[in-house]
Amino acid sequence: MARKQGCGCLPFVLGALLLAVAWGTQDAVIPPLQVEQFDPRSPRRPMPQWGDEQFVIEDRPGGPADSMGTAFAVDRDGAWLTAEHVTHGCTRVGLEDGRFARPVARVLESREGDAAMVQANLASPDALPLADHVPQPGTPGYHMGFPAGAPTLVVSELIGSASARRGRSEDTQPILAWAERARLPAGDGTLSGISGGPVLSEDGHVIGVNSAATDRRGRILTTAPDAVVRLAVASRMIDERPVAYPIENIADASRRFVAWLDQGVIRRIFCNVDAPPGG
Repeated sequence: MARKQGCGCLPFVLGALLLAVAWGTQDAVIPPLQVEQFDPRSPRRPMPQWGDEQFVIEDRPGGPADSMGTAFAVDRDGAWLTAEHVTHGCTRVGLEDGRFARPVARVLESREGDAAMVQANLASPDALPLADHVPQPGTPGYHMGFPAGAPTLVVSELIGSASARRGRSEDTQPILAWAERARLPAGDGTLSGISGGPVLSEDGHVIGVNSAATDRRGRILTTAPDAVVRLAVASRMIDERPVAYPIENIADASRRFVAWLDQGVIRRIFCNVDAPPGG
């Protein structure tokens, strides 16, 4: 079994970005964050093994800290999807809303894959459709998010299915592995901050959530699509079935990304962690 080191996509230092966004309004009272876990695995119903290749995703040194990731709407009434490691261990979670971070009321974190459903009082004019199938290896993927806080489209090619474990945990998660082919805008910097953003297939469906990038440049790991769908169904936050429109090429994907950014369908998501007593 191949074992490859990887790193999470969340940045270690995003202080300037976090300070630029205020939490709610000065007069608002932020309610406690409600965090729940969903785990469909059981001895009687084990999850399928997707591949023999395994990646190891290193944990953030020192544990949870203030950080930023990406989230996208999966229902127009306030249901959003992101990566589980983006929300895990946070005291407060907020979605970018202009100069403010709109507080999130509820988070349902998957124990099966690196995905989390977020419920917020923040509607979206559109929603992205989810798929539970995997395209053939070699097909393109379009990853959208905010590496280092900047909107970026990454084009990749599907390598295939694999599994990953985070840090010292023995639990493995099914993932898809992708080979990076291009970026808009061009660059080769860190993908920190793209965690939680969608990866779309040629048919216009979301087939995973950006989870990590390997130390060896050019590999992106995303959650398995069926794990994302199981979480979405269990959350009962989605009441609609958005229509998927095929993506013609990178130019078409770029136009959609820009439109979704303008409409607020894809947003930055912020994690705030209280310092421990005496820290």
